[in-house]
Amino acid sequence: MDQFSRRNFLGASLVLGASTLFAKETVKPVIAETKAFVPPIITFPEKKPMVTISDRPPLLASARGRDLFTQAITPNDQFFVRWHMPDIPTYIDLETFRLEVKGSVKNTLSLSIDDLKSKFEPVEVTSVLQCGGNSRKFYAQLTNQATHGVQWGHDAMGCAVWKGARLKDILNMAGVNATAKYVGVNGLEKPAIDETPKFFREMGIDEALTDELIVAYEMNGEDIPYLNGFPLKLIIPGHFSDSWVKMLSEITVMDEYRKSFFMDVAYTVPDNDCECVISGSDFEYKRKPIAQMKVKSVIGYPAPNSVIKKGSRINVSGVAFDQGKGIKEVMISLDGGKSWSATELQKDYGKYAYRQWSYGWDAKTKGEYTIMVRAINRIGNIQPLPGDIGWNAGGYQYNAVDVINVKIV
Repeated sequence: MDQFSRRNFLGASLVLGASTLFAKETVKPVIAETKAFVPPIITFPEKKPMVTISDRPPLLASARGRDLFTQAITPNDQFFVRWHMPDIPTYIDLETFRLEVKGSVKNTLSLSIDDLKSKFEPVEVTSVLQCGGNSRKFYAQLTNQATHGVQWGHDAMGCAVWKGARLKDILNMAGVNATAKYVGVNGLEKPAIDETPKFFREMGIDEALTDELIVAYEMNGEDIPYLNGFPLKLIIPGHFSDSWVKMLSEITVMDEYRKSFFMDVAYTVPDNDCECVISGSDFEYKRKPIAQMKVKSVIGYPAPNSVIKKGSRINVSGVAFDQGKGIKEVMISLDGGKSWSATELQKDYGKYAYRQWSYGWDAKTKGEYTIMVRAINRIGNIQPLPGDIGWNAGGYQYNAVDVINVKIV
């Protein structure tokens, strides 16, 4: 890690935002088609070749595409990367690095990585990490309405085993004051200019003091990769990744709420039942930040537009997950939604993890087929059909039924 972390691997390139910038959203038609930008595939330190949407800030997707979603745990060297700020340290000295805990506490703390490993009980959680804008490109395909931000496919998600110390235990060591109501967190990434807001996230004190939030120092049994937030990453299982602060350096306990751009403007959706903008509307409305993920499933195999030889036995497979209620079943349709059958659920790695599913299909008849999958969780949440998904300008929380087309010849 020392040799790697001294490398200045961040180039100077395009900065891409993925946020809704204003409290007014206008339904817009998709812009006229132009020559598509094809992102290059580049090998970064600790990563296999990745589809590089931007290198400053780093926005990377696995070159394996959907095939990655046939396995329960995403390898570190293929895990997607999504930063917001262009100024990211290219070297972190663990001898001097400290996690500062301050604010409305009885004792301020300055903790080294060794402190976190030796002074607190180590805990693990297997959890999906998903960008709030994951799959947002499908909004435009289904609704003919453009969205802000990076047009991710299903690329911006992965599942890993995270190990670290409970945030609750760290706060208890500091001694939270009775007047404390919020906890704010931020990391070492910085904006290019002072006028740009820092990436600061906050949560209620009750949420911060639950057992499931951890300050992680390991990912899949190894140090967290540099591009995924080394040396520390805040893990909030079941929540979108915008709250999973990378290179975590400060925890601030607060008596009053501190308004922040990313929490109160950028990563927000309409505060209504559908969390969407009504078609044809152009109005000011109340917002709320995105938080818990929605039930979702993705087809990992076969790939879209695959050509399958007649008589083949196809193991249609993929993953499903939700906000932590647990996946009850995943249904599959081979005829575009006319009929549905149950898939076989694989090993349960925990309520926040990917749940693999599979379905054996005998490709007996030539023709074109539309495969769809739909997950249902244990409290009855079900993925909406593509025509029923509600639109929002940020392109957040997309979870419509996954659809691919294949051909048997």
